[in-house]
Amino acid sequence: MESTTAPTKLAFSAAAQAEIARLLTHYPEDRKKSALLPILHIAQAEFGGWVSPEVQDLVAEVLDIKPIEVYEVSTFYTMFNLKPVGKHVLEICRTGPCMLRGSDELTQHLERITGAKVGGGPSEDGMFTLKEVECLAACGFAPIVQVREKYYEQLDTPENVEAMLNELRNMIHRPLLPWEQTGLKHSQQ
Repeated sequence: MESTTAPTKLAFSAAAQAEIARLLTHYPEDRKKSALLPILHIAQAEFGGWVSPEVQDLVAEVLDIKPIEVYEVSTFYTMFNLKPVGKHVLEICRTGPCMLRGSDELTQHLERITGAKVGGGPSEDGMFTLKEVECLAACGFAPIVQVREKYYEQLDTPENVEAMLNELRNMIHRPLLPWEQTGLKHSQQ
């Protein structure tokens, strides 16, 4: 039997729409495309941590640009996830200083204990996605992993790795998104 309900059209939440409207005030009307990166970040946060083709189409619609213009940007920058991710995306630095301090071993260890694979989907429990990234600019604290805006440093012992994973596993709620925080002060109003 065919469904009689129309598919739900994707839409940003009211809070995200307000933040997008605020961002767009920073650009001339004929330069709205300049807001593409921050709006892609909002979209990724709003829609489960990744930007599906449908989400990218929504961003194109909001900015009144062609979808290919969004696809070009989202596929170029590694900060945008193009497939579903776990609750926590562990970005493992893979450049020289971190490698010298054990990032390869850290990656193997994280794959073993989380069940996630670098470049693959989320772990079976949906908690973790592993992603190798370029320099996180914290070479003196290598090896390092970034999860959202937080750095986890000196992950060269099993105890430090387990402490990081326990902290992440014990997070009950996802962190608030900047535009969801009440009383958030913007640098430019």
